[in-house]
Amino acid sequence: MTGMKLEAEIIYDSYLPDALQQALDYAGDDGFVASMPQLLHARANASYDNIIWNTWFTSNSEESVLTTPQGQRVVVAVHGGGIFATPERFRKLFQADVSRFCDLGFTGLFAGKIIASEAHDMLDGKLADGSEIPVFPFDEFKRGVHDLPHRYAIVIDFETARKSLNGYHGFDDLKDDPMMIVRAGGVDAAAAYLDKARNRRDTGVMGNWHPFNTINPEQAQTRVPILAGNEGGAGTEEDDGHLVGYDSEYGMGGDSSIHNSSMINIARYVAVAPRDVSTSVRYLPF
Repeated sequence: MTGMKLEAEIIYDSYLPDALQQALDYAGDDGFVASMPQLLHARANASYDNIIWNTWFTSNSEESVLTTPQGQRVVVAVHGGGIFATPERFRKLFQADVSRFCDLGFTGLFAGKIIASEAHDMLDGKLADGSEIPVFPFDEFKRGVHDLPHRYAIVIDFETARKSLNGYHGFDDLKDDPMMIVRAGGVDAAAAYLDKARNRRDTGVMGNWHPFNTINPEQAQTRVPILAGNEGGAGTEEDDGHLVGYDSEYGMGGDSSIHNSSMINIARYVAVAPRDVSTSVRYLPF
């Protein structure tokens, strides 16, 4: 038994910076921490009894609201790690002064504040860790981009994002929804996931949440969207506000509620890395 094989590991910690550090350590230089499109792709290709469907996950994706140097308000989604790609940046957020005048603390609705230089560098595809990533306008991204890398950004007009479906909606409606397309990694990827999710329990709706109708868009800010999951797949058709727990599911998103924003400490990442099959007991014929 020889060769390399990608292996995934669930990394959970009650302190998000430590969870991210452990996930990055597992991934190493040749692996990655799963973004929202990668989590959805894994679900679309997994059986329903797999753990990927049966609990929630923190994505290695982020959605930032900012104003461009030209004065346009936009949402920038980064998959694979953006401004908050490092544990150190999260620690700055968690340890910041709680004063509303602090530039690096939480907003009143629990997003992470970002400064202009971070925002504008991200629009140019330049990140604090020295990485440069491709940045796609939403219209181009919706038409389809071949061979997407693990790490990239999409820029969507704020008003388009704000008018995206928010809450529980039908699967066919979500297939053409801008934020669903952004989060899934494209039109085809969104359709594949939504079909698989609908067929799990033959449900009629799924939750897809965003904060863009409730926040102050003048404050540059970032949220990390999370992917809900639950044992059995029930709960998506009973909207009591936001369903949480292992017996219910609210879908996906990064809105302005505390329990639906993974900027608040707790985290469950999936880290993926190549491993030498010949050195692992996992594949031995016991």
